[in-house]
Amino acid sequence: MTTDTQRPRPGAAILRTALRRNIGAMAAGTFLMGLYQAGETAFPIALGMIVEHTMQGERSLGALALSIAALAVIITTVSLSWRFGMRILQKANTTEAHRWRVKVAACGLQPVARDVDLKSGEVLTIATEDADQTADIVEVVPMLISSMVAVVVAAVALGMADIRLGLLVIVGTVAILSILSVMSRRIGSSTQEQQARVARAGAKVADLITGLRPLHGFGGNHAAFGSYRKVSTEARHQSIVVAKVNGVYAGTALALNAVLAGAVTLTAGWLAFDGRITIGELVMAVGLAQFIMEPLRLFSEMPKYVMIARASAERMALVLSAPPVATPGSGRPAPGADLEIDCVRHGSLNKVRFQVAAGEFVAIAAYQPRAAADLAAVLAVNVPPDAYEGVVRVGGQELADLSVEAVREHLLVNPYDGEIFAGTLRTNIDPSGTSGSVPEAVEASMLTDVVALHRDGLDYGVRDRGANLSGGQRQRLSLARALAADTEVLVLHDPTTAVDAVTEQLVARNVAKLRRGRTTIVLTSSPAFLDAADRVLVLDEGVVTAEDTHRNLLANDKAYCLAVAR
Repeated sequence: MTTDTQRPRPGAAILRTALRRNIGAMAAGTFLMGLYQAGETAFPIALGMIVEHTMQGERSLGALALSIAALAVIITTVSLSWRFGMRILQKANTTEAHRWRVKVAACGLQPVARDVDLKSGEVLTIATEDADQTADIVEVVPMLISSMVAVVVAAVALGMADIRLGLLVIVGTVAILSILSVMSRRIGSSTQEQQARVARAGAKVADLITGLRPLHGFGGNHAAFGSYRKVSTEARHQSIVVAKVNGVYAGTALALNAVLAGAVTLTAGWLAFDGRITIGELVMAVGLAQFIMEPLRLFSEMPKYVMIARASAERMALVLSAPPVATPGSGRPAPGADLEIDCVRHGSLNKVRFQVAAGEFVAIAAYQPRAAADLAAVLAVNVPPDAYEGVVRVGGQELADLSVEAVREHLLVNPYDGEIFAGTLRTNIDPSGTSGSVPEAVEASMLTDVVALHRDGLDYGVRDRGANLSGGQRQRLSLARALAADTEVLVLHDPTTAVDAVTEQLVARNVAKLRRGRTTIVLTSSPAFLDAADRVLVLDEGVVTAEDTHRNLLANDKAYCLAVAR
């Protein structure tokens, strides 16, 4: 068996995948950018040769025309190779970043094991900034190679003039990269810590926005803001550390490159003064000493970008390698929409057992709200089947044997705090645009008054989290979305807690009418829904203690009457 120390690092594997997937674009980009750098380096070489020929007395119009043509070819090559090379590399970079963003988002939408400490704000940061910085490796490697081409061409050209000049460039470049590679490791570790702290700050903001109303309600907003201020301050301090490290790195690289360029210029001047190189070769050496500054700068910055890309890839691996909450099966529910809960023990549920036949409308009155939440979590597959005792069967098949996608198509659990997204009423009710029962869902949920209130009707704009809707309107909008999905089995968890009694009565009747013939379960203490149901199950201390119609239970069960009567 392979040990942990022998396994490849997830971040390195992500970078290798990005490089392998873009090998064609990178090859073309490397060739064009290498041509660009070679052309840049060839310019001072050509100038040196022109000066050399001029000094030797070759001053004909033909020689002048040939020199101008050679310079024009070099300039054209430099311009076109840069333009098309960068276009290819940036397209590949952008495309690769998009692929990773989609993949991280897809993984972030899947439930993962509870021991993976990833919040929505962190996943958002990873799916944007880290995905972009990881994809930069597609552009960094060709730029690194092309800069190396420029350094090699310059070293060879200077070596042909005098071997000491060529060796000076090679030895100086190796020394510069050795120093900067050590510094780049500090940048990588500092950047990784900064990204982690920024992500934590983003997660804290997401939590605050979600719970802002309750926080105001019990006066906890100041403590919450203080907690965010602390996390944000830590992220700011780490960003300052990263900025300082980057500044030292950039300053050191610039200074070392300038020292090398100055050394080449002074050495060439000394050799020319000593008569060991010609004036044309001196012009070439001085020109190369100036031009080589740019490829040296790029060459020396690449280790930093590689370390940043690797740090981002390591953070992406946190999401991509997070274990799923369960290993789903591959089956699909058999025809029929019956639901069976067989001796399930989870949280506050204590070997609860009941069955809902296909087409039945059942209400479950849970005396302890926690029991209703635990039951909803089990049915929504938010709890893996191996994390609780007992069995849940859908259409005669165990939940553990079904794929998550098949369960979602067959059984929908609508939470009491369903999210409202920025968009329109229509896109919130029918996100996929495929439902054929949107008007019926709007009418059944009594959302008609909201639609009629606005000139745009169903196309009325909804802000993020339904900020421009009341609590009751948001709840009815969430209910309309669940009804429009038209699944065979629908589980509603407290669908009308923010709705007035009259509207609640109408909604209960409408839902019962719309869902006639399809299996519906409502976890509620609402008398309206309890009365509309075919039968009521009483869930007390985690077990079903009574079963009858709402009116019979009211007449014969005092505890039930006290619990649900309003």
